[in-house]
Amino acid sequence: MKTLRDFAVKNKRVLVRCDFNVPTDENGNVSDDFRIGQTLPTIKYLLKNKAKVILMSHFGEPRGQVVPELKLDKVAEKLSELLGILVKKENDCVGPEVLSDANNLKPGEILLLENLRFHKEETENNPEFSKKLAEFGDIYINDAFSVCHRNHASVSGIVKFLPHGAGFLFEKEIENLNKVLENPVKPMISIIGGTKVETKSKFIDKISEVSDFVLISGLLKKEVSDKNIQFKYPEKIIGPEDNLNALDINDKSIKLFEEKILKAKTILWNGPFGKFEDEKYSAGTLAIAKAIIKSKAFSVAGGGETVEFLRKQGIIEKFSHVSTGGGAMMAYLSGEKLPGLEALCIK
Repeated sequence: MKTLRDFAVKNKRVLVRCDFNVPTDENGNVSDDFRIGQTLPTIKYLLKNKAKVILMSHFGEPRGQVVPELKLDKVAEKLSELLGILVKKENDCVGPEVLSDANNLKPGEILLLENLRFHKEETENNPEFSKKLAEFGDIYINDAFSVCHRNHASVSGIVKFLPHGAGFLFEKEIENLNKVLENPVKPMISIIGGTKVETKSKFIDKISEVSDFVLISGLLKKEVSDKNIQFKYPEKIIGPEDNLNALDINDKSIKLFEEKILKAKTILWNGPFGKFEDEKYSAGTLAIAKAIIKSKAFSVAGGGETVEFLRKQGIIEKFSHVSTGGGAMMAYLSGEKLPGLEALCIK
C-alpha cells in the first residue's frame, strides 16, 4: 500500500477523502472538531508541498437528497479557522462548475466539495460517479479510515481511476491497531462497553484471541446470558457480578475492573460503561479511564461515545491512540476485510 510520502504532489491536484462527519450544535456549528483535527497533518503536508488540495466527505445520512442542514458550510468555516487560510466550498461534489474550479486551483489552495451523500450513487458505489469524482484529481489519497468498512464510490470505487495511497491519519490508524492485533505487549486487556452484543460478538471473539481478559459491560453480559451466546474463550470474559441493568457500574465492579487494568501493558477500549452522558451515571466510565491512564499501558480507545466522553473529560491526550473509527475499528480488529483498505492495496 502506497502512502502520501510516495507521491510527488507539487502542482498536482490531490483529491483527499476525509471524514468530516462531526457533531454539531443546535445552530449547526461544529461542536467537536476531533475528526477534523486528526486529518490536519495530511492537509498541512500537501499545502507545504505546494499541492492543489481538494477535500471530500460525507455528512450525516441525507440518503441521496439535498438536505440543507447537512451541507458542509460550517465544516468549511471550521477548517478555515483551524488552518488559518480560506477554504472555498463548492455547492455540489460533481459537475462542470466543480471541475472548472478544481482545474483553476492554484498550489497551496483548498477546495471542499459538497456532501457526497447528497448523491445516492456514492453509497451505491456507482462506477460512473467514481469516475466523475476522479476527474477532479491527479492523485487520490484516502485519509478516512473511519469509513473504510463502507464499499462506497469515494472510498473503494475511485481507486480504479487514479494513482492512490493512504494519508497520514489512515496510516497512523492501521499502525496503532496492528500494535494491538499483532504480538501486543502482555498482559493485554480489552474493555468492551455499550450494548448490542450481536454486532460485538465477533469482535469479542477475535480480540479474546490476543487478550488475557475481556471486560464487558453489564448490559452486554445480560445479553450474552439472555441470548445464550457462546464465546471461544468464555473464561477470559469478565463482566459485573450483579446489577446488570444498572445505569452505571457499582464500586464492586469498578474495583474488579481496576485490578485487571492496572496490571495491563496493552489496553483496548471501545464503548462506555453506563449512561455516561448523565453526570450522575458517569463514575464507572471515568474510573475505567483513570485506571487506564494510571496503568501507563499502551492504550487504544475508539468509538464515537468513548471519544465524546474522553473529550468531555479533557483526557483524550492521555491515551496512546484514539481512533476516529468506531465501526471501522471494530471491523478491522474482528479480522473483516475493509473495502477501503483493500482498494488502496490494488496496484
